[in-house]
Amino acid sequence: QELLVESGGGLVQAGGSLRLSCSASVRTFSWYARAWFRQPPGKEREFVAAITWAGGRIYYADSVKGRFTISRDNAKNTVYLQMNSLKPEDTAVYYCAAQENIDSDNYGYAHTYHYWGQGTQVTVSS
Repeated sequence: QELLVESGGGLVQAGGSLRLSCSASVRTFSWYARAWFRQPPGKEREFVAAITWAGGRIYYADSVKGRFTISRDNAKNTVYLQMNSLKPEDTAVYYCAAQENIDSDNYGYAHTYHYWGQGTQVTVSS
């Protein structure tokens, strides 16, 4: 059983929008920080956005600030990534991650997170 399951990926034209969802099957994850990473073709996995369990702290990569919004619904145990004004360089496999605690020093590192989803493909055409 997958602990984290992403959905909502697909093919979209540049300038379009997509909303990714990450559902957790473990109730405990409602109290965990959650994050989105992405891995473009031929590149390393990179940080996109993170949110603490109550949403009190939110972090974004500079490349997505002002275009992407991370949010969560703890009652549904789901985290969302609203992606607007998409660009071809946003093309990647997007992964959801969870970790009990994060802080301002470690939120952007993949090794901080112990739990990962399988990923969902996002392709932005020019």
